[in-house]
Amino acid sequence: MIPQVTDLLDEGRELRDFIAMFDDSDYGRATQFKNWTVNDIFLHLYSSDVQAVASATDPGAYFALREDIVAKRALGLSPIEEARQRYAGLKGRELLARWSEQLQQLCTRLAAQDPAARLKWGGPDMGVRMFATARQMEIWAHGQAIYDLMASDRIAQPRIRNVAVIGVSTFRWTFSNRKLPVPPEPPCVRLVAPTGETWEWNAPERGDAISGNAVEFCQVVAQTRNVADTRLAVTGDTARRWMSIAQCFAGPPNAPPLAGTRYKAAGR
Repeated sequence: MIPQVTDLLDEGRELRDFIAMFDDSDYGRATQFKNWTVNDIFLHLYSSDVQAVASATDPGAYFALREDIVAKRALGLSPIEEARQRYAGLKGRELLARWSEQLQQLCTRLAAQDPAARLKWGGPDMGVRMFATARQMEIWAHGQAIYDLMASDRIAQPRIRNVAVIGVSTFRWTFSNRKLPVPPEPPCVRLVAPTGETWEWNAPERGDAISGNAVEFCQVVAQTRNVADTRLAVTGDTARRWMSIAQCFAGPPNAPPLAGTRYKAAGR
């Protein structure tokens, strides 16, 4: 099994074990992410992983499922409204168990793929490694809203490097997705890993740079924090513009959260 698939499975298990410690009533609590409840977040993750399994198993089935989802969305349903309708009645610990099983199935399917294979998704096709990383990123990002709601700190793991990688690699896409001119050179990114080592991407001599804690960088590119609410050092016009719109997930342009709107809640 390639490391990215192992990391995906571990990310899911960590979030599953975390929420399993709380009361049934917590599933109905609203988070700071679009006022989605904990149920909504797991329903979204489950729906996404159903699509991911289809992509890794039968592209035809994946496209049929996507077309049905798009048709429902065309009726005016938001993504979460469509998922609520499609999986009506699925909630709480049953939903958590179903999602956990679906994630295990996805990882099994991905582990059986040729690492050089490319899989269909909502944006450009992705190689198996990046596909697994994208799924890990989504679990990690949505998990942040639950940790914030529960007023809990999450222990950063070295596998967060995968999220940083997808954040760095979507620099150009962030601009092109918004139909903005793509800067000719990406900024240098220098991050302190959970282990204390330094991770670095891109040449440092170009002037534009982002440095600081790896978790905070990942929070910005995954849009779980506004850059103003982090201690990241951002230097240069290109770096500042990127951090103001960074988006490492597929789909239409999304605006980052406003400053001061995503934070760890007060103790329960």
